[in-house]
Amino acid sequence: MTTAPWRDPALPATARVDDLLSRMTLEEKTAQLYGVWVGAATDGDGVAPHQHDMTVDYEWDELITRGLGQLTRSFGTAPVDPALGAQALARAQRRITEAGRFGIPAIAHEECLAGFTAWQATAYPVPLAWGATWDPPLVEEMARRIGDDLRSAGVHQGLAPVLDVVRDPRWGRVEETIGEDPYLVGTLGTAYVRGLESAGVVATLKHFAGYASSAGARNLAPVRAGVREFADVTLPPFEMALREGGARSVMAAYTERDGVPASADPELLTGLLREEWGFTGTVVADYFGIGFLQTLHRIAGTPAEAAHAALVAGIDVELPSLKCYGDPLVDAVRSGEIPEELVDRAARRVLLQKCELGLLDEDWTPEPTAPVDLDSTSNRILARRLAEESVVLLDNPDGLLPLAPDTRIAVIGPRAADALAMLGCYSFPSHVLTHHPGVPTGIDIPTVLDALRTELPDAKVTFAQGCDVTDPDTSGFEEAVARAAEADVCVAVLGDRAGLFGRGTSGEGCDASDLALPGAQGELLDALVATGVPVVLVLLTGRPYALGRWHGRLGAVVQAFFPGEEGGPAVAGVLSGRVNPSGRLPVSVPQAPGGQPWTYLQPPLGLAGEVSNLDPTPLYAFGHGRSYTTFAWEDGTGGEEPAQIGTDGTYDVSVTVRNTGDREGAEVVQLYLHDPVASVTRPDVRLIGYQRVELAPGEASRVTFRFHTDLSAFTDRSGRRVVEPGVLELRLAASSADVRHTTHLTLTGPVRVPDADRMLRCGTEVSEVG
Repeated sequence: MTTAPWRDPALPATARVDDLLSRMTLEEKTAQLYGVWVGAATDGDGVAPHQHDMTVDYEWDELITRGLGQLTRSFGTAPVDPALGAQALARAQRRITEAGRFGIPAIAHEECLAGFTAWQATAYPVPLAWGATWDPPLVEEMARRIGDDLRSAGVHQGLAPVLDVVRDPRWGRVEETIGEDPYLVGTLGTAYVRGLESAGVVATLKHFAGYASSAGARNLAPVRAGVREFADVTLPPFEMALREGGARSVMAAYTERDGVPASADPELLTGLLREEWGFTGTVVADYFGIGFLQTLHRIAGTPAEAAHAALVAGIDVELPSLKCYGDPLVDAVRSGEIPEELVDRAARRVLLQKCELGLLDEDWTPEPTAPVDLDSTSNRILARRLAEESVVLLDNPDGLLPLAPDTRIAVIGPRAADALAMLGCYSFPSHVLTHHPGVPTGIDIPTVLDALRTELPDAKVTFAQGCDVTDPDTSGFEEAVARAAEADVCVAVLGDRAGLFGRGTSGEGCDASDLALPGAQGELLDALVATGVPVVLVLLTGRPYALGRWHGRLGAVVQAFFPGEEGGPAVAGVLSGRVNPSGRLPVSVPQAPGGQPWTYLQPPLGLAGEVSNLDPTPLYAFGHGRSYTTFAWEDGTGGEEPAQIGTDGTYDVSVTVRNTGDREGAEVVQLYLHDPVASVTRPDVRLIGYQRVELAPGEASRVTFRFHTDLSAFTDRSGRRVVEPGVLELRLAASSADVRHTTHLTLTGPVRVPDADRMLRCGTEVSEVG
């Protein structure tokens, strides 16, 4: 029998929470607004800079008598056996519920960017690799499995996905993004959200908003994005993931835009997010983000002032600790500096989410209900499929690939025999185990070298490292060149080392000054090419690198973006031909290391022209990727005479894709919009639809896109999102630069302002063709 209305599951959640709030003291309400990072370092040797400045000492047994909002990274701080970790988390939750007057457990959150960031958990490909798959259903299935693993260990909230759109590929966190196009980011990010939420885990959208537009690609640098770039490039993926994915949490970005930090921006976190978009979940701070309002942004003089600014803006939860929302907030409320209504508003949102998760129910239990296996066989099978679909064959001009099964292969390069070459910076081995030398990775990660030997058992495979990832030392070149000269083909495996804050060449705080291959790897590749032996370049990276220096001199080029624990076999499968590559670029690959920053979303003056001697045209365009089979695009809709539709109309665009080769393969049909004349400058082309199609030899499918004029909307000079009358082109293409069919439209009628439930994606239909 329930003892209070807030315990009654038959009542509406709002009534339960209102009753509970009326019974709580100020200390108990504020306790719901912060997390505790048990085991976090306070001596300056933590995961992140400023961690020692922002971590507050506390007495655990006394603290939890008030209750607790969140538990920070019980699994993601140190290597813990998953089963024992789940038991330890359950014990911690029992202590929390027994210590407080109301017995309310904490929300346990973890990172899950490319899998549950825990020891012995599956390391999936990074988000940039998801982007290369162009396969939302597959990404959704991965996220559901990640969610199932989180729930099995007692975790309620996942800090993913990252919905930042790449604006400068030198930025260290490019590997965490899905790509340089908001439509691709939005559709794949929404698929991830649906998968995670379907497992009962709260998805947290990162980083709201503008983080990837930091000046000079420097982590946390000020954002220079204007009103229209912010509205039309930065925000759409978040809106889609909230409206269509049902994400229940949003993380405020570290960065500032036009002098206003996101964590202190009520127009962003309340006006846009809640009042315009109707978001009802929780807004959480990025780690230490509220304290940074005082220490880094300097818009607050004390932790209490930082807390006030964040609460006014709309941040409900301080993560990962209680620097500002702890005692400083309590004292400021008691002194009248901060209205208690702000605390109540945030606490209500937090408690509503806890109610939704079942944490206010009397029969809630923290104990795991099933064995905890975070790297199951089914997980690895899915990780392999994702990795295989993500590998992009950039070039294969003379058909050097697939490799002959009995050939002599020299495998050269610093990424060939290193398991960590497969993993991004938010994988557990790269993120945490670097602080625990001697601890095994906990999962099996075949290297490219090992996988290639397994894949081609009749081949003679030799190996030389040649150089390190970053060290300029070239003393290993001699052996590498000798091994290459003895072989029929050289496979050069080059790329990045993921890390954090300067400890890698890719990852958070590992920004690049240019897009040249790190260290001496470019010189190593020069030396290998000079042998005259055909060279297959395999890149394992977290960002695109400039390859124009070797264009036309390589036998083939294969790009993999940190493809996860099964990435080695996936790459080897592409090299052997067991896997027909189907990945498509989610980011452009530049010609020259200094010809960037550049993404394909450029207005006319952002393209090559006579006004500048610098040509930013990429070597390989957004959406590009080759296959071992061939495809014919037939009977495309359209012609020279424009079809007329109203500014609120729809139009179907179709093409038949036929596999004209001798093996099964997948083509990605892409739909781009070109707006010749608009009231403000527009990108020359931008993606508005796509469909991955798998076809057997000789098989054909008809792909139809239902274009709605909402997809042509943009932000005009007054700040309104509008659909303008005039001429448009819909381009069916194999990449942003490879157009196969064009449909001309004329939009007629008045300028239209789409309503709040406007169409965000292009409907697609695939039908078989006889």
